[in-house]
Amino acid sequence: MRIGIDATALPLQRTGVANYVFGLLGGLAAVDREHAYVVFAKRAHIAQLGIDRPNFQFVPIDLPSRGLRLAWEQVVLPRHTRTHRLDVLHSPHYTMPLRRAARAVVTFCDMTFLLYPELHQAVKRAYFPAMMRWSARHADRLITISESTRDDLARLWGVDPGRMTAIPLAAGAEYRPAAPEAIAAACARHGLRPGGYVLYVGVLEPRKNVDALVAAFGLAAERLQGLDLVIAGKRGWMYDRIFAQVEALGLAHRVRFTGYVAQEDLPGLYGGARLLVYPSRYEGFGLPVLEAMACGVPVVTTNVSSMPEVAGDAALLVDPDDVPGLAAAIVRLVDDPALARELARRGRERAAGFSWERCAEETRRVYEQVGSSRQGTGS
Repeated sequence: MRIGIDATALPLQRTGVANYVFGLLGGLAAVDREHAYVVFAKRAHIAQLGIDRPNFQFVPIDLPSRGLRLAWEQVVLPRHTRTHRLDVLHSPHYTMPLRRAARAVVTFCDMTFLLYPELHQAVKRAYFPAMMRWSARHADRLITISESTRDDLARLWGVDPGRMTAIPLAAGAEYRPAAPEAIAAACARHGLRPGGYVLYVGVLEPRKNVDALVAAFGLAAERLQGLDLVIAGKRGWMYDRIFAQVEALGLAHRVRFTGYVAQEDLPGLYGGARLLVYPSRYEGFGLPVLEAMACGVPVVTTNVSSMPEVAGDAALLVDPDDVPGLAAAIVRLVDDPALARELARRGRERAAGFSWERCAEETRRVYEQVGSSRQGTGS
């Protein structure tokens, strides 16, 4: 069977969906030597992936803007699908071509465009909800990255659960307790002191609820002497209020913004943290929670959407709107080393139950189920 994967939507600085696609492709390369894969991706991503397998072909596609990429998806991708004689096309970023030339699999990573439209830019609000709904209706199979997102699709749009498969993500093999030398080196590159900070990892955008974390750190600052708050992530959108809040609370000397952190530095950055705080209002999965747990770092996160599904009993869970509760959870882990060690132990055990090979095997089964049915070419 010939399977196409459209990875053209991934930004050059990998986060979220990009980490999903990278992990999936690496897993497929490790577990599947039977099917042929044609991957459409940026040249830089092809080089980063470094996959050299006889059953993998990479087609370089570099497009300078989101608008051109969306046009390429609708006009050019169906032609590639026919040229490469694909049996299945997997679109891992919410939308698929309106003109189908193969059986279609679409991944829905989350439903924020429906649940929190006000937290997105106007152009995304105009395009994605309608195209996502069309894709949900016309794809042969939908993949979600959590049971939470699968339940959202069923609840919001009445999608038949029998057409959806929830396949969890994973932390890569590089996420493990790091050696002290590796932690010291990563911290030095970002001007940090190992053991001297509370960490957040993620894009700066409203859904991530970073302003609540800043407010909680402000409430707890006197109890957290010797600790800074490190906010590691690139600027997304609607982030100005985070910086304004830091200044208004007089925390500029205690809050550090690292900007985007390269993938190779993240394990060391996690390892140098006293704890990770991930205060998101909504996630399709929440990879930083799993990555931190795999690195042996205790976690505070929220009790909504997919976070309880990922964290299980290996993290402290709080309401995303409960700023005093978030502050109390941070202080509790700092003040109780035994609890922090216990959560770190549980976290490592829980993270070990997730793997990209498992994700790839379950995804391959979806491809096989779809590919074994009658070839679809409808519009």
